[in-house]
Amino acid sequence: MSPLRPLWWRLLTALALALLASPAVEAQPDPRQMSGIPRPDGQQAPRSVSVRVIRGAMTNNVAGQPVDLLVNGATRTVRTGEDGRAQFDDLTPGATLKAVTVVDGQRLESQEFPAPAAGQPGIRLLLVAIDKDAAARDAAAVSAPAVVGEVAIGSRSRIVVEPGDESVRVFYLLELVNSAATPVNTAAPFMFSTPTEAQGTAVMEGPPEATANGTTVRVPGPFPPGATFLQVGYALPAPSGAAEIVQTFPAALDHLPVMVKKAGDVRLSSPQIDRQQEMPLEGDAYIVGVGDHQIPAGETITLSLTGLPHHSAAPRWIALSIAAAIGLAGFWAARRPHEAASRGDERRTLIARREKLFQELVRLEVDARRGKADSSRHARRREEIIGALEHVYGALDTDDTGPEPADRAGRAA
Repeated sequence: MSPLRPLWWRLLTALALALLASPAVEAQPDPRQMSGIPRPDGQQAPRSVSVRVIRGAMTNNVAGQPVDLLVNGATRTVRTGEDGRAQFDDLTPGATLKAVTVVDGQRLESQEFPAPAAGQPGIRLLLVAIDKDAAARDAAAVSAPAVVGEVAIGSRSRIVVEPGDESVRVFYLLELVNSAATPVNTAAPFMFSTPTEAQGTAVMEGPPEATANGTTVRVPGPFPPGATFLQVGYALPAPSGAAEIVQTFPAALDHLPVMVKKAGDVRLSSPQIDRQQEMPLEGDAYIVGVGDHQIPAGETITLSLTGLPHHSAAPRWIALSIAAAIGLAGFWAARRPHEAASRGDERRTLIARREKLFQELVRLEVDARRGKADSSRHARRREEIIGALEHVYGALDTDDTGPEPADRAGRAA
């Protein structure tokens, strides 16, 4: 799984903010993420471009600042007003445009973009300079000794889900916010575990000290003032077309935005989500769900996904059943020759025993006729031999392995 790069982060932020725009949620993106990106605005006059210049924050407009607009390479210059905006009108539709200005030695440039056509809304864009004084204060704050404090999971956090082949890829894009003016260490280690079924849990972006061991993610302090971004990813098996994400975090979550890439008939449900809708993003469709209330630290978040792409289990079970049947048939067939051979050996032993007893009986009768045998011993032995022959014939009669040889069968009769 590759990390969601900064462009992805900006796109996801813009997409979620479109749904988050309500009185219940006050979420402001980082101005630097929007710097230089042209945006059509229905309140802007056609064939015009408005360039706003700020220093650090949206409330810090830069007035009287010269802004150059390159129109097919030719430069037009307008100074910003008190609202920090430079207005350019009567632009040639389709002309290649680019806004440039220099603030405190920082060269700020926009993307190149075409001038809006007639009948289309005008363009607004933002150029953001670094507030060097604020940056110096931030640097001093970062170098200050850490104190015990808290971090929250900020409003730009997201859970992103992408269905795969009988699995889903899950990304936690977390904004860890330290609202104090100095670094803080949390009283307890900032750590959480991904679901027990999670495979390949990894820290994909974040502080160098952040680690993932098995399903446990740990982010040691101190946390600098402001936002620290953390991205964690893992895969969750979904062989039946359904998956459940059960997660707790060690810090309070402002609200819960969830984004699920549409694949098949995927559906999202959660007790923490108050509203959801489908939205397009770079040619794909996403289900965007939002919970408007804060989620306290330790509260269980449950996301249920159904209708995920998966393969039917029926062919697999049919193949296993056929393989088992073939195995049993082979075992049975392998045993039959052995059993037949054993019965043949037993029959041959009985026939040999019968022949031996029959020959002894013949010798006993010959000795009796010649007067060589004691009469009492002759009678007793003759009775023993006949009894033994009866047992042998009885055993042969119950054995159905085949007929006896013709000569021996005739003699027995």
